[in-house]
Amino acid sequence: MIREIQRNAISGIGPLVLCVLSFAAAVTAYCFAKHNPWLYVSAGSVLVLAGILLAMGLFVVNPNEAKVLQLFGAYKGTVKDSGLRFANPFYSKKAISQRIRNFESAKLKVNEHEGSPIEIAAVVVWRVIDTAEAAFEVDDYENFVHVQSEAALRNLATQYPYDAHEEGKMSLRGNTAEIAGQLKTEVQERLAKAGVEVLEARISHLAYAPEIAAAMLRRQQASAVVAARTKIVEGAVGMVEMALDQLATKQVIALDEERKAQMVSNLLVVLCGESEAQPVVNAGTIYQ
Repeated sequence: MIREIQRNAISGIGPLVLCVLSFAAAVTAYCFAKHNPWLYVSAGSVLVLAGILLAMGLFVVNPNEAKVLQLFGAYKGTVKDSGLRFANPFYSKKAISQRIRNFESAKLKVNEHEGSPIEIAAVVVWRVIDTAEAAFEVDDYENFVHVQSEAALRNLATQYPYDAHEEGKMSLRGNTAEIAGQLKTEVQERLAKAGVEVLEARISHLAYAPEIAAAMLRRQQASAVVAARTKIVEGAVGMVEMALDQLATKQVIALDEERKAQMVSNLLVVLCGESEAQPVVNAGTIYQ
């Protein structure tokens, strides 16, 4: 495995000045060639060659960019100091950006843990931290990031259900923070060999596939109705219990078991009904 070797290249200002002077001197030599052609032409040619070599060694490193240096295929180091730099003219210089980038996957159609088809997409924020691995360990590190991120997302989606129907069970929709953490870890493991650091990974789109979306929507609505009804009944029972306790404690009225049952029935109808209750005045007695 090739590891990054940071290399300090000298400033290119001096070599640039020498390059300009070499070409200027070569022009001057050619101008005097009529006096001694062999001498001045030879000197001018040498100066032109020197200027070309100096120009070949000059390169610019932009901020948050690195230049990978190679000599006849051998890795010689990476220059990260920004500005005009100079190195061996025979080095090849490949630019690799170290800026923070983000990648949003396409909407992938996968089967979640319970087998239901879903659509899922993710955003991955990443940057190159090891230029040697990015340049030599993988063929195209940008394409590698895209493919491996989508593969990690597919794998994660198959491990959890879309919705948790049991308390304490993780789901893609209900545990977004935990799922994002696991996605970041899995993507980082896949991209470490390419010299890439994952800064953030999170799900950007999550939905049931169109062919089952309507059925799953009815299921979610039914679950919501059951949950709401359960809460209403719990509250109503508590209110009825409180009413009976206060009546007994304050001795407002003495109720036998049949009257208590009638009162509980009436209160539950009032508290749990979807429409407003219509009061009925009972002028007689419940025993008749």
